[in-house]
Amino acid sequence: MPSFDICCLETEPELNSNVVSINVGGRIFQTTKQTLTQAGPKSLLYRLAETGSDRFVDRDPDQFSLLLSLLRSGTLPSKVKDFDLRDLIEESRFYGVESLLTSSLSDPSHLDAFALRKSSELPLNGRDTPSAIASTPFGSLHVSHGSKITSFDWSLTRKSTILTQFTAIDSLLAISPDIAAAGATDFSGLQILDLQKGRVKQVLNWENATRSGSTVQAIGSSGEFLFTSFESSRRNSNSILVYDMNTLNPVIEIARNEIFGADLDSAIPATKLRWVSGYGLLMASGSHSGLSGVSGNIKFWDIRSGNVAFELKEKVDCFADVCVSDNMNVLFKVGVSSGEVFNADLRCLGTVNNEANDNSNPWMCVENRRKVVNGKKEGLGCRIESHGNQVFCSKGGDIELWSEVAAGSEGRLKGRVFRKNVMGRVKAMGGLK
Repeated sequence: MPSFDICCLETEPELNSNVVSINVGGRIFQTTKQTLTQAGPKSLLYRLAETGSDRFVDRDPDQFSLLLSLLRSGTLPSKVKDFDLRDLIEESRFYGVESLLTSSLSDPSHLDAFALRKSSELPLNGRDTPSAIASTPFGSLHVSHGSKITSFDWSLTRKSTILTQFTAIDSLLAISPDIAAAGATDFSGLQILDLQKGRVKQVLNWENATRSGSTVQAIGSSGEFLFTSFESSRRNSNSILVYDMNTLNPVIEIARNEIFGADLDSAIPATKLRWVSGYGLLMASGSHSGLSGVSGNIKFWDIRSGNVAFELKEKVDCFADVCVSDNMNVLFKVGVSSGEVFNADLRCLGTVNNEANDNSNPWMCVENRRKVVNGKKEGLGCRIESHGNQVFCSKGGDIELWSEVAAGSEGRLKGRVFRKNVMGRVKAMGGLK
């Protein structure tokens, strides 16, 4: 606990014993004991609330007013933009409310997507560009670039870098602020890394029929489980293993395929794993490019039974990338041929068999009219991700933002309606923006 000065001032007893007066740097602040105790029993502010006389703290009053607003409402006032974040962090540590400040600054509900702008650039050591990014609920950030992983604390003001055994990292997942899971498509095993000590804690492997090495194609997680998509080094088998997140012991194996002959569907490993918490299902998607074009599948696995709840087989304008939104009950994809964004209502997928009937295609283009497919792969390299009720899609150096809007009470607009906002160009640089 940091030292502080409390001076007793001779004043008349306050009529309301619940009201607390604090003199910070010569400015008087009045609040209630309940507000100060929001800081927690180990904080300086909690001790001030318990002190039976007037208080004096020799600190900056302007910064104290921000932290007091945080205690009162749970959020920071808009004038916080006029202050240096590093100074405010140090001040929050003095009063013992850094965790509250962390929660406020990293609250995703504060994201105003239509007003997004670059606020900072995070420098990375070396010339390698970022290949994977992992964030934690604690606000910290891990970035892989080349064989290295650079970690930033929640304030993005301090960083540390470790060197790994990988040539390049393709999949990265934060398990805790200091522990991450990392894998690559050309390196055997899923490594559990201690980012603080810069060492490998554990290596998770999958034993396939040929007993060859197993490379990592994708990583995902829920609050309880860690999911890893493995493919044998000989590319003749693949599987998804489910681990207990706390013990890292295997719980169940699903989607195991031993590939014989030209069984193309089973030859496609899952290259993206996403937990759909609202349905209790694991989404696994993968695609393959062949002489007849790009084909793929999107499967939703019930990990309790190890069975597929429902799936989509993609042959016409297969996905370049796919994401799922729990908030909107929607599955999104970018068509690899058209480059267009499509959506499918998750609530209807269980009743759709798009393999048996060409008219049962669940996808709807979010544009008013679709482009004519000209044989080029317009969506190649595009990426799509959802956040809240919004969807972000990278296209040819641009970032598109799609937000769902009301379809109107008269019901004249069918399906889900989305509005687009092009957010600007993205330049490739040796840092993370």
